[in-house]
Amino acid sequence: MNYFTYLDSPIGRLLLTSNGMALTGLYMDVPARDAERHVERAVAEGREDPNAAPLPEAARQLEEYFAGSRRAFDLPLALHGTPFQQRVWQALTEIPYGVTWSYGQLAKRIGNPNASRAVGLANGSNPISILVPCHRVIGADGSLTGYGGGMERKQWLLAHEGFAGGVQQRLYSSLGGPHDCKSRS
Repeated sequence: MNYFTYLDSPIGRLLLTSNGMALTGLYMDVPARDAERHVERAVAEGREDPNAAPLPEAARQLEEYFAGSRRAFDLPLALHGTPFQQRVWQALTEIPYGVTWSYGQLAKRIGNPNASRAVGLANGSNPISILVPCHRVIGADGSLTGYGGGMERKQWLLAHEGFAGGVQQRLYSSLGGPHDCKSRS
């Protein structure tokens, strides 16, 4: 059985979906075709139940994130996609809070440095936004690129995590220096 609930947030109403054991989706209330299709299917095939596992815990952790007291999530996730998408989504979860990576850096992280465009497509198909932080991926030149939840939401999420409008370079691991969203004094 599939379950769903809604959560009001500073970036609008969120739809959380679950299979009763793991979170299967986190969708923003946006008019994107794909999002509408997922939302319609989740609602049509599921039952609204805010107490179905792990929905109460997901709502609590998201509320803490939006309040600024949580930087990492600890929830069971069930992401359904191709093996390539799975690798990209796993790599997204490795982007630290307050840090951004480019599509190229993400492609290098999954061992396929020439796959920036494919990484972008997989990033855009992420079914569990925020927890699988696709909003932390930016253009190679530091510019904010498209976001399925809308650019205003991407800007809000990055600002919430410390993005001050300009992107500063920071050496991080062997990826060639992701960008640190936090401004340093």
